[in-house]
Amino acid sequence: MQPSAAWRALTRRDLLLTSWPWRSLAYLVTGVLLGEVILVVFLLALFTSTILALLLVGIPLLLALGFSGIPVAALERRRLRIIDPEPAATPHREPDLPGPREWIALRLREQATWRELAYVVLLVTVLWPIELLAVVFGLGAPASMILTPVLRSQTGEVRVLKFWLVDTEWEAFAALLAGVVWLGLALYPLTLLAVAHGVLARLLLASRETEMGQRLDELTRSRTRLVEAFEVERRRIERDLHDGAQQRLVALTMTLGLAKLSEGPEAAELVGRAHEQAKLALAEIRDLIRGIHPQILTDRGLPAAVADVADRSPVPVEVSVELPARLPEVVESIAYFVVSEALTNVAKHSGAREASVTGRLDGARLVVEIRDDGAGGADATRGTGLAGLADRVSVVNGRLMLSSPSGGPTLLRVEIPCTSIAPSE
Repeated sequence: MQPSAAWRALTRRDLLLTSWPWRSLAYLVTGVLLGEVILVVFLLALFTSTILALLLVGIPLLLALGFSGIPVAALERRRLRIIDPEPAATPHREPDLPGPREWIALRLREQATWRELAYVVLLVTVLWPIELLAVVFGLGAPASMILTPVLRSQTGEVRVLKFWLVDTEWEAFAALLAGVVWLGLALYPLTLLAVAHGVLARLLLASRETEMGQRLDELTRSRTRLVEAFEVERRRIERDLHDGAQQRLVALTMTLGLAKLSEGPEAAELVGRAHEQAKLALAEIRDLIRGIHPQILTDRGLPAAVADVADRSPVPVEVSVELPARLPEVVESIAYFVVSEALTNVAKHSGAREASVTGRLDGARLVVEIRDDGAGGADATRGTGLAGLADRVSVVNGRLMLSSPSGGPTLLRVEIPCTSIAPSE
């Protein structure tokens, strides 16, 4: 939020004709309701964990309270949009490697985690009581006065604010006018309080320049790893071409040269051998191209391409990919690569008897899950495969999550945002 714009709005003569007071009221009322829920949950969790800590059972719950600011802050950044149209970016960054251990270690090192926890404590001890009183006296009291004529018409008399007994029509009308004036005057401090809360929330919960610098550094490291992965892939393609298709083409050239110098049955035999060598070279080139970007993915989309990968897997794979339309090309390509690499790892390392691939749209995100009943124990720190997958997914602001306990099963979940979806043809 730009403070100068907020303060300028408060000095405008037509403030009551703008949306600022009503947005501020909505911000304060929702804040009071949210603060009450957070207060109850926070105190209940604190009391329970403190009691159970005597039995060592509540220690994990007590430690988890340190992360309670993360979901509250995420909700507060969304709620800021009521009075501040500028998005509040999250100060957190994604861990280098998937898994809960990496996530917890990263959050413990981030200053934003402790600022968010401080905001929760400040919210339930200071901000919530102040805003509750402000809403009661600035909105509840004048609202009850404005409703006096309606209440009097039903009951004959009504006691306004516990001390003013209204039993005549003109007194009810006077109470209504007093309530309107009270509400009009109260909108100014209520708006000021909401703006101050919004500025404080953005200061504590939104991303700062230093954190943006850290995110930029992480992005640079991720891109570096991605470039290295592409370089490894390029060398692999060169090696496959040199050792495979190129050698067969050289043999084909030599065979055709001998056929050119031969006559009769010998020439026909050499031509037949050259024909077989040409088919083998074509098959190797086709396999190589399929590993880069299969034609079926371009022509028929992700479901057909995933089914093709599953058919070629030595481990039986059940496929359920249901998409209402074609996805952006980059999304389909990354999702296909993840599925292909994951099924390759299942066949090589897991010892699984069966696997499954599911894919669906969850709102504006593509969710792909690869499961297997293998031995589990997959660890991104023991190789570059999973880290490379995470880097590819992070290019489009996606997320990769892995659950692979020792003994299995293994679940690899990928979420990729789809900013634009082409209509199905």
